[in-house]
Amino acid sequence: MGGTEPTADAVAAADADALFVLTAALLTPARFPSVLGDDYPAACAALGLEPYEEGYGLVLGQDGLGARWTVVVEDVSLVATAVSAWDCGMPYDLSPDEDSVVAGLPGWPLAVVSRAPGVPAPHDPEPEEGDPPPLVPPSGDAWGPAQRRLGADEVALRWADWRAGVATAFGTGTEAGPGADPAPDGPETSSGTGAGVGTRADAVRGGQGQHGTAAGGPGDGGTAQRGTEQGPAAHGGTGDGGTAQRGTGQEPAAHGGTGDGGVPGIAAPDPYDGVRRALAELRGYLEAPPPVGRVRSSFATADARVLRADGPGWSFVARTDDMAFVLLDDRPREVFPVARGPRLPSLLQALDAIAVRPS
Repeated sequence: MGGTEPTADAVAAADADALFVLTAALLTPARFPSVLGDDYPAACAALGLEPYEEGYGLVLGQDGLGARWTVVVEDVSLVATAVSAWDCGMPYDLSPDEDSVVAGLPGWPLAVVSRAPGVPAPHDPEPEEGDPPPLVPPSGDAWGPAQRRLGADEVALRWADWRAGVATAFGTGTEAGPGADPAPDGPETSSGTGAGVGTRADAVRGGQGQHGTAAGGPGDGGTAQRGTEQGPAAHGGTGDGGTAQRGTGQEPAAHGGTGDGGVPGIAAPDPYDGVRRALAELRGYLEAPPPVGRVRSSFATADARVLRADGPGWSFVARTDDMAFVLLDDRPREVFPVARGPRLPSLLQALDAIAVRPS
């Protein structure tokens, strides 16, 4: 029985329907790309999804014409398996069943640095009537909630480096942390002089999968195998954009005083006011539970957990057996250490008790 040659339009349509998978991430209450929001409902809302308890998988790829697409699927287990395999350096062919597809969204919410071979360079698809605007990753030239959350993810990912940097800067061991605020009702912060550790959190790059790299960190939904991307650069905490890089033996520097942008004779605001506010709001979470995913707990060691929490204008990362760090929207690219002190251990234990955990 004779057939007919496919038309050019038919070939183009078939190409457009293909999806070359580059990377993937989980969108669940315990693991979601933090660039999307402070908690799971907010992350779902950013993609126009209902915050179902089972969650979703996000598959990022290009169609046969090179256009960027984020495919949302219900098969969370399949995506989790792929991400776990890539984390271990193992190949895995992620091919979601069409029946599990919830939505196909133009663009990528994460920065993917690889591209599919044999197709045009990544670009946003031509918009059709009724299509949402293409998803875009956060800008590296700005500082805001998304960059602040990515910075906290990076601190959690490279905890040992940041902890060692604080020990070097303050001359402390692994137990004490920087000097605690002696005030009975004050937070366990470094002395209220504004001592801080700066991070170029806008330069954060996250996990590398078998097929690509996406921005994120340990709370980012598990975007595949961790690669060798350059971590954040550190500066002296004054917002001056210094470039001491992680992994080169140069540690973050602390600073005191009121910062480098003040007016002589006028006291600048204490940057630790924001840290105290964040700690107070964290304690408030123990009284009135926050939206699901606002506090997350992940494995650190057999005896410790890594905690990630967010709130309006701040991000928090800690280890239950150690100290904590806080990042603030109004202190661009700075990371503030919070000493272990007498009150922090009980706060961390209580937060871990209410945190959601990966299943």
